[in-house]
Amino acid sequence: MQANTLRFRLVGLLPVMAAVLCLAFSPVCGASAEIRSMSLKGSVNPGSAVYFLRVLDEANRDGDRLLLVELDTPGGLVSSLRSMVQGVMASRVPVVVYVSPSGAQAASAGALLLLSSHVAAMAPGTETGAAHPVGIGGSTEKGSVMGTKVENDLAAFARSLAQKRGRNPDWAERSVRESIASTATEALKSGVIDTVAASRKELLGFLEGRRVMTASGEVTIHTAGVPVREVGPSFGEQVMITIADPNIALFLLLLGIAGLYFELSTPGAIFPGVAGAISLLLGAYALQLLSVNTAGLLLMLLALVFFTVEIFVVSSGVLAIAGLISLFIGSIMVFNAPERGLLINWWFFLPLYLSFSAGVLLLVFVVVRSTKRKPLSGQEGLVGETGRVKKVIEEGRPGKVFVHGEMWDASGSGTFPPDSEVTVTGVDGLKLTVKQKIKEQ
Repeated sequence: MQANTLRFRLVGLLPVMAAVLCLAFSPVCGASAEIRSMSLKGSVNPGSAVYFLRVLDEANRDGDRLLLVELDTPGGLVSSLRSMVQGVMASRVPVVVYVSPSGAQAASAGALLLLSSHVAAMAPGTETGAAHPVGIGGSTEKGSVMGTKVENDLAAFARSLAQKRGRNPDWAERSVRESIASTATEALKSGVIDTVAASRKELLGFLEGRRVMTASGEVTIHTAGVPVREVGPSFGEQVMITIADPNIALFLLLLGIAGLYFELSTPGAIFPGVAGAISLLLGAYALQLLSVNTAGLLLMLLALVFFTVEIFVVSSGVLAIAGLISLFIGSIMVFNAPERGLLINWWFFLPLYLSFSAGVLLLVFVVVRSTKRKPLSGQEGLVGETGRVKKVIEEGRPGKVFVHGEMWDASGSGTFPPDSEVTVTGVDGLKLTVKQKIKEQ
């Protein structure tokens, strides 16, 4: 009797055990009968990494048939790329990277993401490769110690990814060391990708029945009749994708400094101050997402101090020039970390910096020139003006003078009869000091 009871209990546990095993190996069990699709466009940065890893985690959690990533990127941060590749390597769901549409690219970091995928595909008219790290100031140029270090590290990383997926390791290494790039057809012939597909439908047909090795073991991909669900970035991820690019972050910082400087220089303008404050806050958020150089950031803050002091202490532009020098050096340093792929594009930075410098120097020029002019308004503006005596002025006895449409108390050395013209030589509160006007010959 007890044996029968035990047997019934074991039989009752079988569905529970099957459910647990199915959850553990959901891609095999096919817990979700759908294909999850996402689009990665633009630079590889912390924002795009968060978006990618979130969708990949959802695909693994729901047991999707596969994750299809449509890729079009010029490259980006190595640190973000590594986190994305780690996610692919740990995925139980097959990850298919598809470089599309025609005209798209998977360059630099994008080429390495393509190499790491379970299935790599490209549309006709696309290209991949050119993964050599580049940066501002020549820090990653061949021959430099840092350049050699970064190049060797990235070349080994690319080669290991290609070997892991059974792709051409020599091409992967040359794409880093020699910056070679290949078209879709060339990449297929070189053993870099698995197929060239003109459309998503053609790609899904190629994937049907294909077997790939994932983190949970070998998986057979089934795509026939399986619906495709598009997953876009959330609002927060879209903001991160936009501002977590070093070039955009630097632009926001410079725009913020410029806005505050012009607001302090011309109080009451309001818009420059508001735009500057918002830009600085967004730039500060970008700094949280990116690994920055502390010395470079301090130099940029020092530049803001110089610009602020220049407004209140007229230095004839000396402090402004010091601020521009500090800003230039700080901007180059703040995101200059080639070993993590954190670099500023020189051709983006230089026009931006020159435009900012031109605006600052123009404002300084206007301020300096205005300080050398004779005041045109207020009491100081009366000095040197001509007035007409309305009430006689005698030695030690003030009279009245009409100047600039107003009547003023006035005194002077000597006697000035009514209707005589006098020149204002000084202002003491509401009382003028005058002298006889010298008539021109």
